[in-house]
Amino acid sequence: MSFKHITIEQTHEMMSREDVVIADIRDPNSFATGHIPGSEHLSNENLARFMQEKEFEQPIIIVCYHGISSQSAANYLVEQGFEDVYSMDGGFTQWEQSQPDSIER
Repeated sequence: MSFKHITIEQTHEMMSREDVVIADIRDPNSFATGHIPGSEHLSNENLARFMQEKEFEQPIIIVCYHGISSQSAANYLVEQGFEDVYSMDGGFTQWEQSQPDSIER
């Protein structure tokens, strides 16, 4: 099993109809400056707690800057037993361009 790619549009749609976890792996300053509403910051420091708190079946969408490093993070979660993991293509940069009204600051 491996992670799946998800578009900005699919992420937006999934957020509106499912209990999905948005995990933002960008640096703390970037996250504080702006992030997808309801997302949580995920780093090496809180990774163990994050994995303990989440259900293996719960959909998790990993967000980074451009959709590149989120792929390895998503792959790692799949290797840990998470079943429904996505890497958001285009990352927060593309989200910001296509969903400028959907940013929590």
